[in-house]
Amino acid sequence: MTEETEDSNSAQIVQLRPNKAARASERKWGKPVMDLGFCIVPSLLLRAQQRLGLNPTQLAVLMHLADYWWDVDRKPYPTVKTLGERMKLGARQVRRYIAELEAAGLVKRVERKAAHRGKLSNIYDLSGLVNRLKELEPEFRKVENEVKEKRRAVTRRGARLKGA
Repeated sequence: MTEETEDSNSAQIVQLRPNKAARASERKWGKPVMDLGFCIVPSLLLRAQQRLGLNPTQLAVLMHLADYWWDVDRKPYPTVKTLGERMKLGARQVRRYIAELEAAGLVKRVERKAAHRGKLSNIYDLSGLVNRLKELEPEFRKVENEVKEKRRAVTRRGARLKGA
């Protein structure tokens, strides 16, 4: 490759700057850690754990499934073995927790089969969880807004008292 060709190729490369949140995450966790990947889940999932009736292991299973859900149109499909290895659980235990999540309406298993290889790992549809969080959101939002309003009121009263 000639210098001229290299220059024209590098001129076509657009450098992407990480957004503010990505830079903040790198400062918080460290770039090498963040370079291994991250999983975006709504805080409401954690805050509503009890309301959803999730024990810690069920929540961990959901978090691991969410870690495989990279695109809205492509549902996650990790193997039970992989999930078990990540959480130090046996395949039977993982299946039981997934069945519990399915019974609660948070996860739906969709069987995958290959014509020439037989059964593949299941696809896990998390739309039940998404819908449940959407149902809970107004209630959590209302409480959050009430707390913010109380904070504002306390601040206003405190400011008056200091000036008196």
